[in-house]
Amino acid sequence: MSELGSAIDDYLGSLVLRDESPHTLRNYEADLREFTDYFSPQGSEPPALAGFDLLALREWLAHLYEREQKPATIRRKMASLRGLFRYLSRERRISRDPARLLRLPKMPKSLPQVPNAEVTNALVDGAGRDDLEQPYPKRDHLLFEILYGCGLRISEAVGLNTDDIDQSERWLRVRGKGKKERQVPYGSKSADALAAYLSERATPAPGADSRAVFLNHRGKRITARGAWNIVRFYAAYVAGDSSIHPHTLRHAFATHLLSDGADLRSIQELLGHARLSTTQKYTRVSLTDLMRVYDGAHPKAKDSAV
Repeated sequence: MSELGSAIDDYLGSLVLRDESPHTLRNYEADLREFTDYFSPQGSEPPALAGFDLLALREWLAHLYEREQKPATIRRKMASLRGLFRYLSRERRISRDPARLLRLPKMPKSLPQVPNAEVTNALVDGAGRDDLEQPYPKRDHLLFEILYGCGLRISEAVGLNTDDIDQSERWLRVRGKGKKERQVPYGSKSADALAAYLSERATPAPGADSRAVFLNHRGKRITARGAWNIVRFYAAYVAGDSSIHPHTLRHAFATHLLSDGADLRSIQELLGHARLSTTQKYTRVSLTDLMRVYDGAHPKAKDSAV
């Protein structure tokens, strides 16, 4: 194995010890293997670790731009690279870290598309309808109640365990990004959906994680992809909008809270955002909606007839 390949294995091993999520590990491994392949044309050995300087890393960055990769994808690939060289520098396997001087592409400031409260509530209430003949309507209804009623990420929802739920006080213990835990309340509708689902929840499969709240047809913890497909199904057949996905419900949770007077700090805590600036994007969504109402209704916003 090349020196670079060995270094990547060691770095990924350090991420496992840090208890990084499987999703992060898969992405970082794929990104770093792609980086290795680029510097190993026609099966040749990649350069030694000391051979990678800022110019070489900028060449790799330019290659990603040439392939017209999205800014978010490029930022993730560069994050994995910076993490690798930071690790190698810390372990003193290289004399200096060339990746620390890399400049990442700026993310476009796009606002999330959020359905209004009427549309969202109709979708949540319609999830699990018997006439759609889905196999586990009560599970599906609870999934929607949790995603919209608590603003959870899809990975957080499928990661819930039965002992994470305090039914007497109506609190969820949620494990978010970086394994950080937070407490999130849930309301009466979510409580009703939870009681209905747990009363007929399937028996977990032998050897499966028996604590998982959401189970698939095999009696195992449902995957994020499986939950994503459930949301897309009901979005298409109940709301008639196949563009709605699990994160849309999280955006709707935050936007509707803000519209009804909740303060940003509280929303930040509920969403589990590390920085308030991440939560502030929802103020732009609300202002955009406010301007739309103003432009359509206020006489001074309209052009006067000549």
